[in-house]
Amino acid sequence: MVNYQDTVDQSDRKVPINLRQSGPTPTELLISTRVRKSPFWHLSHEAGCWRATVYNRIYHPRGYVRPEDGGAMVEYHALVNHVTLWNVAVERQIRVAGPDAEVFVNYVITRDATRIRPMSGRYVILCNEKGGILNDPVLLRLSEDEFWFSLSDSDIMFWLQGVNVGMKADVEIDEIDVCPLQVQGPKSADLMADLVGEEVRDMPSYGLMEARVAGCDVVVSQTGFTGEKGYEFYLRDSTLDAEKLWNAILEAGKAHDLMVIAPAHHRRIAAGILSWGQDMDAETLPFQCNLGYQVPRLKEADYVGKARLEEVRALIEAGRPPFGLTLVGLVLGGKPIEDYAPDFWLISGPDGGEPVGYVTSPWYSPELETNIAMGYVPCAMAALETEVKIWLPEQYSPQPGRPVDGRVVELPFRPSVNPNAREIARAEGRDTAY
Repeated sequence: MVNYQDTVDQSDRKVPINLRQSGPTPTELLISTRVRKSPFWHLSHEAGCWRATVYNRIYHPRGYVRPEDGGAMVEYHALVNHVTLWNVAVERQIRVAGPDAEVFVNYVITRDATRIRPMSGRYVILCNEKGGILNDPVLLRLSEDEFWFSLSDSDIMFWLQGVNVGMKADVEIDEIDVCPLQVQGPKSADLMADLVGEEVRDMPSYGLMEARVAGCDVVVSQTGFTGEKGYEFYLRDSTLDAEKLWNAILEAGKAHDLMVIAPAHHRRIAAGILSWGQDMDAETLPFQCNLGYQVPRLKEADYVGKARLEEVRALIEAGRPPFGLTLVGLVLGGKPIEDYAPDFWLISGPDGGEPVGYVTSPWYSPELETNIAMGYVPCAMAALETEVKIWLPEQYSPQPGRPVDGRVVELPFRPSVNPNAREIARAEGRDTAY
């Protein structure tokens, strides 16, 4: 098998992205006690879940409608037209609580934690001393001295505990028995009003509220992984009350055409929402993947990675970025991509020569009537409207063995009903590359 590591510049990485294009692995996934089953796992099976992946060492539902019945595009239709329920218990909740909670959190995130008010949240990133992104959670502030990190796919609890070995802040850092469910789609506000009251309609983006549903204590946030209107239930004592909350949502959802679906990566791609481990990892700098706005110039307090990130910003502004590839949006030809990509598909220049980049997140957009993707290309090819060639697998290629046309476009691909942090930053004039 050809190895394209020599043509795709990854000289800034210790461990290059695997670009061997090995395809799907036709091997049964072993269900063992080494990977956790969430409190909603059996309920997802009852709802029709037929496949799963592993995320944060928890089994994660990734399909309810089988391909012969329309697959993920049926789920997409429910999301953008009605309302959907997602089992996202894989978003482990790490609580930092104690008198020094704000000081500690402010040291481990790049944004200013002092500006996060109690009962509100923010999308944040945590970086290592080299500036690499360790996690990009939603951070919830429950009170002056209590924060929850709602994690993406990396085991950040041990990192936080390790940081505090040296810092010795007066905090407790633990995973807690809280598991989230997402309610997403244009009818989500109506469903949520039925469940927790009309005041939910006035909740701002990243706002929080405490509520009780079917006797269960929950924290509700106006957040989600879609760009659609959406909310999350953070269920306290989830190992005890999972069935109560799940069934209450299903019952109330009958009046709103509720459908249980997997996380809609086709919609999050359209919204330009990144997925840790797919679009970035611990060797990716924020400036490489449209997260430069997460690195404020004026944050006075020190934080992990600050010195390196400020150095990188200065190098970029001097025209000497310390990385070869940068993340861009792409539209591309080929047959409609209607399922998860098992590989990082390769990108060549407009002449179709040796690959110089790779696709991270592709899917078909029904609204735009074209395939869309995020991917990494050389910085010199990142300008809007730059033409590229993309090597698709046989099932999506009109002419197997030949690349399809693509071009660089702006992210996000379509406006969000529920804007993500980058869209909010852009609207406020804070969205800069550096």
